[in-house]
Amino acid sequence: MSTENLDDSSAPLIEHLAELRNRLIYSVLAFVVGMVLCFTVWNPIFNFLTQPICSALAERNQDCGLVLIKLQEGFFVAIRISLFGGFILSFPMIAYQMWRFVAPGLYKNEKGAFLPFLIASPVMFTLGAGFAYYAILPLAFDFFLGFQQMAPTTGEVENSSAGVLFQGSMEEYLALTTKFILAFGICFQLPVLLTLLGKAGLVSARGLGSVRKYAVVAILALAALVTPPDVITQVILFVVVYGLYEISIILVRRVEKKREAELRAQGLWVDEDDYDEDDSGEEMK
Repeated sequence: MSTENLDDSSAPLIEHLAELRNRLIYSVLAFVVGMVLCFTVWNPIFNFLTQPICSALAERNQDCGLVLIKLQEGFFVAIRISLFGGFILSFPMIAYQMWRFVAPGLYKNEKGAFLPFLIASPVMFTLGAGFAYYAILPLAFDFFLGFQQMAPTTGEVENSSAGVLFQGSMEEYLALTTKFILAFGICFQLPVLLTLLGKAGLVSARGLGSVRKYAVVAILALAALVTPPDVITQVILFVVVYGLYEISIILVRRVEKKREAELRAQGLWVDEDDYDEDDSGEEMK
């Protein structure tokens, strides 16, 4: 290959790299703007995130108060909230920049297939995060607070026991809460991921159904890892994620039927029975 041909072939690569750089710059700028906005209102955001623990403490007639174990802990909590909120606020822009980068290389039908999944992903993450915040966190905190031990009142000297009350660290509480929200948000991506793989032909409804028993074991292991060690929360997560798995099988089956209808209309579909008969005929010959 001549030097001129090498230069011509490298030009598109340089253009793609320049386009990728621009998209990354826009995404980083959107993230920085979202992070700054969240930093200015980190206190109301933190108050919103503490509502589950405050409600659980109020049911026990306890004051809702978290403590600072380290001097710099409050600052790092504000930074963590800014990073977490900045990513959520900037995700639409980041997803849009990803779309703008890959869209020119896709056919029209591929664009129509990929765009719905790009929209469904943040929607499902929001549903998972909301489910964790409004359903799972109250159950988890009620379970954890059940290990408290109230101190004896005045006059109860005999057989007295030490009082054990919750005095949570501000940073540890935020880490636990964001862990639950992220875990459930990611779990709710299962139908989006499997349907996209089915659209690409990498998985099938029959294949997903055949490994159902292994999926049950994997979901049980996941429930044990991302939830507190109480049976109720684990059962809830298992039922929800397994339900999403069954919904994924239905969605993949719909994708396969749609693909089959398109191929039949084009005269390119071959039934498996006919294919098996042809194979058996060739073997007999």
